[in-house]
Parts: sequence; structure tokens; C-alpha cells
Amino acid sequence: MASAHSPALDLRRLAQKVVVMLSLGVVCACLLYFIAGRSEAVVGDKAPLLLLKTGAQERNSSAEQRAETDISSGREWTASRRLPHALIVGVKKGGTRALLEFLRLHPDIRALGSEPHFFDRHYGRGLNWYRLSKLSIKSMMPKALDGQIVMEKTPRYFVTPETPARIHAMSQDVKLIVVVRDPITRAISDYTQIVSKTPGVPSFESLTFKNQTAGQIDFQWSPLYIGLYARHLERWLAYFPLSQIHFVHGERLISDPAGELGRVQDFLGLQRIITDKHFYFNKTKGFPCLKKPEGSSKPHCLGKTKGRTHVRVDPEVIQKLREFYHPHNLKFYQMAGMDFGWQ
Repeated sequence: MASAHSPALDLRRLAQKVVVMLSLGVVCACLLYFIAGRSEAVVGDKAPLLLLKTGAQERNSSAEQRAETDISSGREWTASRRLPHALIVGVKKGGTRALLEFLRLHPDIRALGSEPHFFDRHYGRGLNWYRLSKLSIKSMMPKALDGQIVMEKTPRYFVTPETPARIHAMSQDVKLIVVVRDPITRAISDYTQIVSKTPGVPSFESLTFKNQTAGQIDFQWSPLYIGLYARHLERWLAYFPLSQIHFVHGERLISDPAGELGRVQDFLGLQRIITDKHFYFNKTKGFPCLKKPEGSSKPHCLGKTKGRTHVRVDPEVIQKLREFYHPHNLKFYQMAGMDFGWQ
């Protein structure tokens, strides 16, 4: 005789099955959420490292292997925002942007892309602000792993009287990099930029002199004042030994970028990973560019403002400036322990 099934019993069994299925669904959802969360965390921590690989960059195989080893070994979990170990402090229109972009190829360098102007404009906000504050939507002091060098560049530091003492108060061991070029060429480049942004500016020749008839140079005019390298360097040597200051030859940075980058890497205590295979010379711009990285069909050159044509300056004015800068240049060569060969 077939047993009779109670409707209430059937409903209870159905409810039990539904509960079991829902429980399994919740467990699966939790597992998926946990896995996705871990992946997102790893990607988030890797993001500062991936910033090193812009479309403009190419790493050699040894650098890539080292980065992969760091990630697989779990070093990314130690990344933190730190005060800089090195600063590119000058000079404006000397080649600081090119140097920074080239250095960012190195896997052991974490560099801030923008100019924070902390030590000359925002010092009152404190070092914690400098280390942690969001300077813009995409820019803040980058995270770095143990052993990586954090750096930033603000060319105005070199000529601002207060900055050496302020930087020394942050760190007595910080390494300082100064890109210098012929002060006359630098001044003309500076003026060319000013004219491009502010039409109607008086001529270079008229701004060069306090009294053109007497031939008195107005060295307080910013484009000329910046080129008084010896005067500015004196302030830095009052706080830092010469061994902590590296001078990049601005003209050689254009003609031999790999050589200059090699010396900078030595100064920072890094392996020479950035070599001549990373560069080619763009004849149109008259400036070195980075060779195209893997997966990219185009090489990378700096922006259109780099390598632009300078305004023409009266040769007699240039000669007056050569006579003016000559003793200042000689003093700078002596202080820096390096002859830059500016005529």
C-alpha cells in the first residue's frame, strides 16, 4: 500500500532545499568577493610601480625580471609614501624635465611628475603635507619599496635663498642634482618661454641692460640672475658638502644622454640600467628622445616646448653677456670642480 505524503512535510523539505541552495550561493559569493578583493588590493599596490612603465618607457630584461621578482616575493606590501632621498633642485631651462623623464626609466627610482614647490612656496604646511598631501588629481609623493629612491624636481629651489637650510632640516644626507647649461643660452631659452606665454614683452636686448648706452647689465633680471651659478652654489655649500651635489652638464645631456645618465646613476648608487639603447636623436627637434617601448608603434619625445626655436638676439648683446658671465663661470668651475667649457 503506497504511503500518503503530507503536504506540510513536502513544503518543509522544499524549504530545507531552498535554504541549502541559498547557503551555498552565499558561500560562493563570499569566496568570489574575497578573491576579487585580493586581486584589487594587489593591483592597487602595484599601481605606483606600474607608473614607471609609461608609454614613453622601455625597460631592459634585467629590470623587468627584478620588478617581477619584487612583486612575486611580496615586497609590494611594504610600499609607503616617503620623503625624497634625492632632489633635482635646478636650474630652470637647464634640462631638468628631460633628466627626470629619463631617470623614471629606472625601476629603482620613484619620481613625482609635477613640481611640488614645497621648499620655496609651501614649506609652512609641514613635512607631513609634503609626504602625503594630494597635490592634484593625479599627483602626490609616490609610494616606494624598500631600496627604491624617491625624488622630485623643482628648479626654483636652486636660486631661492631659503631652500638649502630647509632641505638640510629635512635630511642632512639628501642627494642634490643640478642641471646647468651655458647661462646665456639658458637665459635666451627662458626669455623664449616667457614670450610664448606673455605676448608684448619688451625685447631681450632692452631687458638685458639697466642702461644700454653704458652697457650696464641688469643681473637682477630673472633670466640673467639664474645664470649666476657660483652665487647660488655658495648658499648650498654652507649646508651640504660638494660630495652630495651632482652637476649634470646640460649640453652633454643633449649630445650624450646615456653618458650623463650613467653618471647620475652612479651618484645615486644605482646600477647602470639606463643606457644608450634607450635613446635616439630627433634631428627635427634637435633633442634626444626615448626609443619606442615594446607594444608601442611610436617613440616618445618630450613636449613641443622642448627643443623649440629660440628668439634671435643681437650678437653684440651676446658678446656683452659673455664678458659679463666669464668671471662668474670661472668661479663656478672652481667651486664645482668641473670645467663646463662655456665660452
